[in-house]
Amino acid sequence: MSSPPAPTGRARVPVPAGPARVPARTDPARVPAWIVWSLRVTATLHLVTVLGQAVIAGMFVTGKVDLLAHHNLGAMLTTALVGLQLIAAITLWRPGRGPLWPLGVSVLQLVLVNAQIVLGQERMVAAHIPLAMIIFGLAVWMTAWTWRGQRRAAA
Repeated sequence: MSSPPAPTGRARVPVPAGPARVPARTDPARVPAWIVWSLRVTATLHLVTVLGQAVIAGMFVTGKVDLLAHHNLGAMLTTALVGLQLIAAITLWRPGRGPLWPLGVSVLQLVLVNAQIVLGQERMVAAHIPLAMIIFGLAVWMTAWTWRGQRRAAA
């Protein structure tokens, strides 16, 4: 006859059945409103500068060559704003206990915007314009999420 297993020093506690509980890290209701608003503002301003870049680029290609200087200035402003968005995403994740993925998207946006600047300086328009569309799509997605996905947190 075999003896029962030796106790390991840990007591088994039964887990009560009930509704699944969302972990605190991803619960948007736990994120302070000022953190949500900082991400909303930076993502929205980044989107506005991306749209402005598209307008300036469209005017530049139609013959208003003097707008290239404005397009360069817009690139610097766009880079600065996506950098601020990255800081806001870090704040959302770490002290705010929000999701991690906005940080990853913000890093991707920063990398793509910097690649866009290099492509523009090298006059590689065949890659510059499609990359602009990707940057625009990510900016719209991130901004929409900050206004829809984080609604409960700022309430």
